[in-house]
Amino acid sequence: MAPHILLLLSLLSLIACTSSNPNTITLPLSPLFTKPQSSDPFHAFKLAASASLTRAHHLKHRNSSSLTTQVFPKSYGGYSIDLKFGTPPQTSSFVLDTGSSLVWFPCTSRYLCSHCLFPNINPSTISTFIPKNSSSSKLVGCRNPKCGYLFGNDVQSRCPQCKPASQNCTLTCPAYIIQYGLGSTAGFLLLENLNFPGKIVTDFLVGCSILSVRQPSGIAGFGRGKESLPSQMGLKRFSYCLISHRFDDSRENSDLILQIGSTGDAKTTGLSYTPFHKNPSGNNSAFGEYYYLNLRKVIVGGERVKIPLEFLESGSDGNGGTIVDSGSTFTFMERPVYNLVAQKFEKQMANYTRAKDVEAQSGLGPCFNLSGVTTASFPELTFQFKGGAKMTLPLPNYFSLVGDSKVVCLIIVTGGGTGPSRASGPAIILGNYQQQNFYVEFDLENERFGFRPKSCKRSA
Repeated sequence: MAPHILLLLSLLSLIACTSSNPNTITLPLSPLFTKPQSSDPFHAFKLAASASLTRAHHLKHRNSSSLTTQVFPKSYGGYSIDLKFGTPPQTSSFVLDTGSSLVWFPCTSRYLCSHCLFPNINPSTISTFIPKNSSSSKLVGCRNPKCGYLFGNDVQSRCPQCKPASQNCTLTCPAYIIQYGLGSTAGFLLLENLNFPGKIVTDFLVGCSILSVRQPSGIAGFGRGKESLPSQMGLKRFSYCLISHRFDDSRENSDLILQIGSTGDAKTTGLSYTPFHKNPSGNNSAFGEYYYLNLRKVIVGGERVKIPLEFLESGSDGNGGTIVDSGSTFTFMERPVYNLVAQKFEKQMANYTRAKDVEAQSGLGPCFNLSGVTTASFPELTFQFKGGAKMTLPLPNYFSLVGDSKVVCLIIVTGGGTGPSRASGPAIILGNYQQQNFYVEFDLENERFGFRPKSCKRSA
């Protein structure tokens, strides 16, 4: 493996459960949103808002039966799960990400993470997967079809030094570099055993990253790509319930449920469903791994926001429309959409004093000063989808106290400037902050998205 390590070191400058049902796996799921140690009372919100905007920019500008596990609230804006790879199994922590597809972990004793000095995270103590300690770990050959999951179907392009007719080529799959909203990672691909209680997924394609920037934890890609965990396991459904970010970095967690066996077209009791929107240009599109939703209306205080259709519906090029992304913290709206929504809140809350100083310091808005207010009234925020399914958000999912003051701000972000009438990529990205305390189901077999309000804290 030394040649891979030398190659990746040269690339550093380029990147600055248990279940009674055999068809289900349940895993613990926890939040990952760091409360930074800072004297600035707005620092945490500025960091989350900035991270959400960076993530949105990344998502919008791309280059082309059931098992249960737990989901934990952790440090920098997402939710994590623990997975076991190798023989004997080694446990690694992964960020649950429906906006990307590769599953990768920090790997080898030489793993290096740059700019990873997050609170409660010391880069020197990041747990890494050690391939040499696993008897089932194998490098992926460049002719292996699974190498094509990342590098395309053209064998010659990924095996340039092999003769086209050679079936005995010993070259390995090329090293990868993947960009994320807040950082990047680089490594090489392995085939490894993914271990669940009572079930082992053999020859699972996983990334062995030895260099990362601002990515202290591995990522479990749950997108639509061939390399994603749902695709490789052939999942029929997966679902989660995200506990509140106020439990970040605590031992509280909720469940991620992986459904392996078919349930036909049966709907989960109590869920409202909306069909997924057909992905733009199929799986070959740069946006092909996203989960697009058919958002029809945004309603503020009972009044419909008149959003132009070009932002609500995605075209064949992937521009416009709405995606749901567990890897984004705050929901993103394209500037014209955000302005219309914000104006509705401003109009309906005109009796409260605007806190424009806090807006400037926090990166959020509109913000309102509630000092001296004994009883505050807030307009409801509802997303209505195709088929009539309505997601009415709990107040803490879209308004929050900021800092130590009695100022509340709308927890939705947008890009700077007025922007073009229609920018590239999805116009709305439904982040995990807005998904808190909802049971959410991705029904892949029937191509639909289901949800219902639920208190996700186990003791609730």
